[in-house]
Amino acid sequence: MKEETKVYNSVLDLIGNTPLIRLNQITKSLKGEFLAKVEAFNPGHSTKDRIALYIIEEAEKKGLLKPGDTIIETTSGNTGFSIAMVSIIKGYECILAVSSKSSPDKIDMLKTMGAKVYVCPANVSADDSRSYYQVAKRLHEEIKDSVYINQYFNELNIDAHYRSTGPEIWEQTNGKITHLIACSGTGGTISGTARFLKEKNPNIKVIGIDAYGSVLQKYHETREFDAEEIYPYRIEGLGKNLIPTATDFDVIDRFIKVTDESSAHTARELAKTEGLFVGYTSGAALQGVKQLAEENEFDANSKVVIIFPDHGSRYMSKVFNDNWMRDQGFFDSKNVEAKETIEYIK
Repeated sequence: MKEETKVYNSVLDLIGNTPLIRLNQITKSLKGEFLAKVEAFNPGHSTKDRIALYIIEEAEKKGLLKPGDTIIETTSGNTGFSIAMVSIIKGYECILAVSSKSSPDKIDMLKTMGAKVYVCPANVSADDSRSYYQVAKRLHEEIKDSVYINQYFNELNIDAHYRSTGPEIWEQTNGKITHLIACSGTGGTISGTARFLKEKNPNIKVIGIDAYGSVLQKYHETREFDAEEIYPYRIEGLGKNLIPTATDFDVIDRFIKVTDESSAHTARELAKTEGLFVGYTSGAALQGVKQLAEENEFDANSKVVIIFPDHGSRYMSKVFNDNWMRDQGFFDSKNVEAKETIEYIK
């Protein structure tokens, strides 16, 4: 008798259990085995689905949310999309404070999902009244029956990945993972995943990817906040101009910084060599792997898991747009130009 096809109650049932995919071409010159945890397979196309559902359901259990209430959050785009998606299913209003650095694609997606969006200037300090942190706090104070997710300072951000991403990777690698490579923004993904994996095997090496213009690497090395490290950069969802408490620096062995330009080229290379249409931070994660390989971090026995956080469709107006790449000067230093692959028949 043919097994019945499973019917899911809602898209929320599809969150998690994302695939681990071997990289075959782009890493073939490197020592070791490289496996991508492709979070774009979540229904909201990013790893942020995990924290959105988990944090909201924990708030429900505590009686902090009831249908019709408002959920407020700061976001570079992905968390906002995930919260908006969960809010639709569960019957909540959704208000999002977004960095102006977020791609137009992301902002349009948030509007499409019914969220009220406030676009805030990116290059201001975290305590500036115009920053998306302060705007979200102010909205929470003003709006009755609202809950502020506050992913940067919410321990549940870590717990969501401790309970899902970490166990999935351990099982998918049969406990043979030697390295975890992940971008760090709020820090929840790398911290929760690493916390679980290091409980299983303390020898697993955990390396965070940071951006030039961010304070995370310096803070990890010195435990001091250095404002002189802060300057504008282009990658969304990577690095920070503050120290999130959702980052557990004790389970991260080291950080490595990547440039905007190299990360963009690596994201494009992933699409063309592996058929993986993933986002800017995924390019950053793999760029970090390339740099680590140059330092002889890996050997033939290394089993390296790289978390690819989101989908490439969120960067069509940026990384995957030749004009944007050209405007940033990203074709100049490599002395490359985009190939025209479209031909119009008249």
